[in-house]
Amino acid sequence: MRIIILCLCLLFIASGCTSKPKQPRHYHHSYHTVQKGDTLFSISWRYGVNAKDLARWNEIPYPYTIYPGQRLRVNSTAPIARSTGSTTRAKKKTTSTSQASKKVKAVPVGDWRWPVKGRLLSKFSATHNGIDLAAKEGADVSAASGGKVVYAGNGLRGYGNLLIIKHNASYFSAYAHNKRLLVSEGDSVKAGQKIAEVGSTGADRVKLHFEIRKDGNPVDPLKYLPR
Repeated sequence: MRIIILCLCLLFIASGCTSKPKQPRHYHHSYHTVQKGDTLFSISWRYGVNAKDLARWNEIPYPYTIYPGQRLRVNSTAPIARSTGSTTRAKKKTTSTSQASKKVKAVPVGDWRWPVKGRLLSKFSATHNGIDLAAKEGADVSAASGGKVVYAGNGLRGYGNLLIIKHNASYFSAYAHNKRLLVSEGDSVKAGQKIAEVGSTGADRVKLHFEIRKDGNPVDPLKYLPR
């Protein structure tokens, strides 16, 4: 009996030593290889980092030009990636046009507007970076506040047709699953301006997914939108 118990104990210990630890939910990647359609802002959104930090870690000056095939550090602890022809070309081009980015006046919390009129489907949580709002397909999607469109496309998996607006150095907002985008990258928009139409691209139903991020970090939109 003692031999059997000893064998079972040894088997338990061995299985515990060989089992792999669970991957942490907030796993941090080290590098991202730029794909066609990527922008510095879409990459920063994907990894939840500040776009200016991303530019600084990779020595990319304003206006933040990047190229397909370029390998970027997406966290501050990753070793500096070796330069390739693409990264060298990007540095030369951006250095020649480098200039200070114009700062946009900070947007007071009271100036935020609801991006669409619709029922709240999902609230912000640790696993849900924004809120989901129900609306009819084709309904107007409006800019929650004034700013500049820094991303317009469908290159971010799970977001469908997506718009990202920069409001100032700290605040960005995102509008996902749109049927149609009505503004382009580089466009300036005003609060309440129609920027897209509600759709279901990249989603299981018609809805608008809306996010606000401060310094790259998701925050609860309900704390900013008027009640």
